[in-house]
Amino acid sequence: MGPYQSTLNCLTHRHREQAHSYKSVCHLELSLQHAMLPVTATDRDAAMSAPSMTLYHNPLSPFVRKVMVLLHETGQQNRVALQTSVLTPVNPDLTLIEDNPLSKIPALRLDDGNIIHDSRVILDYLDHQHVGNPLIPREGSARWRRLTLASLADGIMDAAVLVRYETALRAPEKHWDEWLDGQRNKIRRALALLEKDAIAELTCHFDVAAISVACALGYLDLRHPDLDWRTANPQLAAWYFEVSQRPSMIATMPKV
Repeated sequence: MGPYQSTLNCLTHRHREQAHSYKSVCHLELSLQHAMLPVTATDRDAAMSAPSMTLYHNPLSPFVRKVMVLLHETGQQNRVALQTSVLTPVNPDLTLIEDNPLSKIPALRLDDGNIIHDSRVILDYLDHQHVGNPLIPREGSARWRRLTLASLADGIMDAAVLVRYETALRAPEKHWDEWLDGQRNKIRRALALLEKDAIAELTCHFDVAAISVACALGYLDLRHPDLDWRTANPQLAAWYFEVSQRPSMIATMPKV
């Protein structure tokens, strides 16, 4: 059941009568009724092959890469036009600020003009837009476990990006070494947990958890080869070697 059907079902007969006194809700019902017209295979194929959304992105961002990998895995890559966004914490993207005051990527402009942002929100949205098996479990303990693993991977990315900012944007004499060590230790602890507890889970499905971990490891290779993460995590390294051969990972490999 899609979001439009759920919303319409929640409007009881009494609620509909009350809603007719409000012009905006009347418009909502008309939109929902239109959205529930039968969709043919031709309609679906056309919708999946024509760009109807815009992704503000930078191909070097691991958070953007998560979105791009999911688009490829679900066959939606042609639905999204790409708009490169170059920004830093002190140089925001002015085209994003009005709709996303944080000026962070990825951000996705939908076909109705609205913008959603944060890679986790975008992944959840896009996972509801395709017709295959979901890459984010819809309910139960599996949902929370996979999202927790994805969150752990996001934490690796967060720490790695912060180290990158500190070392690339600040003069060496201004580096805060204790803070850098703290971020690197977060990465090491998270990798150790994945090595110890999550290899079997990552291997069974290439879903939101596996995508997130793979993109985090790819970013470590890109920006922090000095961490040498493979030596301490051989099972994780073997898993990453396999998944990095997937077409979605090859197509989204960042190029410096």
